[in-house]
Amino acid sequence: MQESRIAATDLACQRGERVLFSGLSFDLQPGAALHVAGVNGIGKSSLIRILAGLLRPLAGDVQSEGDIGLIDERPALDPSLPLGQALSFWQRLDGPADNELARLGLGALLDVPVRYLSSGQRKRAAFARLLGQSAAVWLLDEPLNGLDSKACELAQTLAAEHCAAGGICVIASHQPIALPAMQRLELADFAR
Repeated sequence: MQESRIAATDLACQRGERVLFSGLSFDLQPGAALHVAGVNGIGKSSLIRILAGLLRPLAGDVQSEGDIGLIDERPALDPSLPLGQALSFWQRLDGPADNELARLGLGALLDVPVRYLSSGQRKRAAFARLLGQSAAVWLLDEPLNGLDSKACELAQTLAAEHCAAGGICVIASHQPIALPAMQRLELADFAR
C-alpha cells in the first residue's frame, strides 16, 4: 500500500452564518482509524467533505499523503445503467474490484439498473468502487446506513482489513463502529 497520512490543523467550519466547529486538530498515521461522532447537524459530513477537499474550511488546513477514497450518500453510479456497467465505468478509471463483488453480495445484481437497488445494495456498490480505487485514506460518511447486520459486519471487516494493511479510515457515523485501536473524536468538543 502507498504511504498514508491525514492530518487536520486548527480546522474550523462555517455553514451559513453558523460556525459548526473550530480548533479541531488530529494527525493519523498508517493503520489508524478515527470515529467522528456527534449529533445531527454538528458537522460530521462537513468535516469529511473538508478532508476530501470538497469543502473549504473557514480556518486551518488539511495535509494528506496517499490517494483518498470517499463513501458518502452519493455513490456516483449512473442510475440508468445496470450495476455491472456502472461499476465497469469506474473500474476503467480506478482498477478492478471483481474479486470483491461476490463478497459484497453484488454478483447477482450486475444486470439490475442502479435506480432499482436498495440503499443497502447501493452502499455495498460504493464499497466495491472504494476497493477498486486502492486508496490509502478512506473517508466514510455514515457507511453503515441502510445496511443489514451482516453487511454492517462486512463493512467493519473491510475497514479493519484496510487499516491492518497500513491504510487509514476516518468514519463519521451515528452508529457504533468496532475497529481495533479506533480513536474517537466528539465534534461537540469543538462546537461553537
